[in-house]
Formats: sequence, structure tokens, C-alpha cells
Amino acid sequence: MTANEAELVETPADAITGHSSGADWLARYNSSLMGVFGTPQRVLVRGAGCLVWDADGKEYLDLLGGIAVNALGHAHPFVTSVISSQLATLGHVSNFFTSPTQIALAEKLLAITNAPAGSKVFFANSGTEANEAAFKLARRNSDAKRTKIIALEGAFHGRTMGALALTAKEAYRAPFEPLPGGVVHIPFGDIKALRSAVDESTAAVFLEPIQGEAGVRPLSAEYLQAAREATTAAGALLILDEVQTGIGRTGKWLASEDAGIVPDAITLAKGLGGGFPIGALLTFGSTTSALLTAGQHGTTFGGNPVATAAALATLHAIESQGVLQNVLSVGAHLREGLARVDAVTEVRGEGLLIGFDVNADVAPAMVTAGLDAGFIINSPGPRTIRLAPPLILTTEQADRFLAALPSLIATATATTAKDAQ
Repeated sequence: MTANEAELVETPADAITGHSSGADWLARYNSSLMGVFGTPQRVLVRGAGCLVWDADGKEYLDLLGGIAVNALGHAHPFVTSVISSQLATLGHVSNFFTSPTQIALAEKLLAITNAPAGSKVFFANSGTEANEAAFKLARRNSDAKRTKIIALEGAFHGRTMGALALTAKEAYRAPFEPLPGGVVHIPFGDIKALRSAVDESTAAVFLEPIQGEAGVRPLSAEYLQAAREATTAAGALLILDEVQTGIGRTGKWLASEDAGIVPDAITLAKGLGGGFPIGALLTFGSTTSALLTAGQHGTTFGGNPVATAAALATLHAIESQGVLQNVLSVGAHLREGLARVDAVTEVRGEGLLIGFDVNADVAPAMVTAGLDAGFIINSPGPRTIRLAPPLILTTEQADRFLAALPSLIATATATTAKDAQ
């Protein structure tokens, strides 16, 4: 590493950890951290905007954004200044107390989601925790007859036990069964199957407006409207998981806005804190908001002053810096460019949550080729690539990826063919 490269990757943590190569860090990782994520692809040490650098000084265009988390990119100056200021003022108070930032954030979320009178917010630390709270909310809308909770095939709602029960993927579920009971998975996007499944025994229906983990699969507005009609008729809750799709990811505050419905609850996380951990359960209306009462749920860190300050700063920056319009314009440009690539067979998604399929099982190899070429992307399936970059991605950065994509596909195709021999 040159002297300039060493300066480039300098971070405040270096005072504690010192300099090491990526290989050295990974060896230490494997000897000290639990292997639930496998071996990390790279050791990242610094970020700025849509770019990150690894421990060896290599630069990457981050087209995954920490899996739709880094809404404003890395080290956004306003968000980092607010976090630093809040931490220097008041960092943690426990749930015996509240803070101005917690109250202000709850009010802001209710305002931007057009929540009806009587709506409330519960703060957690992640999307999984928000969905766990929503699972308990659904259990409270139950009696001896109302015990069924409906989710969709392909759903991913998290990995804690309640959220895992809602998640459809068998590989995630099987090692931890028996899971909390009563969850039924029905075919994705099938309105007839939905109407047939929702009845007076149904406590709630959980839906992701766009399934991210399943390859960026959107539900239609008609499906969401049918879900609202069916749940209302049956006395069931309609709970929308907008953990990945909310907070501007699709160019709107909520991906479900265009359906013109009012759900009973929404879960948020990921982009809400601009990189700082925070999740939220929003309950719409006084009846739903009264289901969970004092002592029935809780959290030590949820809604702490620093996390809520980070979220307020993120929302302010999105509003004041024209970010939603950028998501719409750059997202459309990127999707149109992807559709013109010969090996791309389908492009899905909205805004800057994009999935595209290629014509062979080379997507995992494309992730590796992308890293070698300086791009961070994700493959949720053998032929599918997911993009969820920071919402501040520029047209020029999108074009940089589009120009490289044919080469990435060719490299991945050659590598996959060689490995098969």
C-alpha cells in the first residue's frame, strides 16, 4: 500500500485497532466472530457518499447501501454532526424516560405517513424487532377463534422467532422449528387465494409491498386493495412490512402509497436512521393502537435519543435536499439502462429498489466479479441481482455500473463455466 492509500483508509478507529491488511483482518474475524454470516466478502474501513474503501485501499461503488440502509450514503455530514451532537448531550435514558427527539420523531413519522387520528409509534432497534412487535400486535387481535396469521410465499420478515415464523424460506425456518404457530403462507400475488384464506379465524395479514429478499417482486395496487377489503371484512389486521421499501426507497415515503389504502400497522427500519440502528412499528387509528398495553412489550435501547436524532436528521435531509425526486429520476434511468443490456431478461422494482434477472445462473459469480471491478451488488437468487444503493446515487454513478455490466456478466459466465468443468 502506498503512503497515499494508507492516508485514504485512515479512520478514527485506527487509534484503537491499528493498520492491517484485509487478509489479516479476515483471519482475525474467523477466529473471533461467530460464523452465522460466513466469511465476509471484504473488510471495509471508510465510506463517503456512495463510495467505500476496504482495508487494502480499494474503492467500490456501493450499489447495495448496507442492504437498503444507508439512505444518504456513507458519512453524510449533516447526519453525522447531529449524531455526534446528540451523543455529546444525551445518549441513553432507558424506557423509564423519554426525550424530545423520540417524541419529535414519532410525530414526524405519523405526519409523513398521513396516519389517522389516534395513531401511535413504538420504536425498536431493527426491522426484525419492529416485525416482532407487529407479530405480538397481531396476537392481541385474537381470541379462541381468531388464531391464524397469513403471510406470503417468498416473504422475509426477519430472523427472531416471531418474525421467522412469518418468513417463508424453509432453509431459514427448519433449524428452529417448532416456530410460533398459526402462520399460513399463501401464493404470492394471487388475489383469489388471498380472499379464500382470509376469514373470521384470521388475526392479521402481513405483506411486503415489494419482496426484496425474494428478488424484488412488487405486489400490485389491486392486490393491496384486495387485502385491505378482505381484512376489513374479516376483522383482521392488515400489517405492511415497509422495512426495506419505506423512507424514500421507491421515491415515496411508503411504497404502498399508490394503492390508496390505510393499513392497520406499518413496520419501518433500514433507511430510517441513515445507517444508525432504529426500527419502528406504526399503528394506525385508536383501536389498533390500544391493542398493546403497558408491560406487554418493551425494549431497553429502542427509541434512544441518538437513534431518534439520527432518524430526524435523515428525514430532514431527504426532505430538504430533493432526495425523493433523485430516487425517481436516477431509478428510472438505471432501470431503463438495465433493460437495454442483452443478457438481462427482466427488470423489476421502483425507485432505487431494483431487481433484474440474467439469462443464466451466474448471479453469484456476478457479485464476485463486481467486487473485483469495484462494485457492491447482491444476488438473492441464481439469476437475480438486487440493487439498493444510497438514495443519493447520481446518474453518472449509475452509468458507470451500466457500462461495466456486460463485462461483469461475461466474466461471471466464464467463471461459472470453468467451475462446472
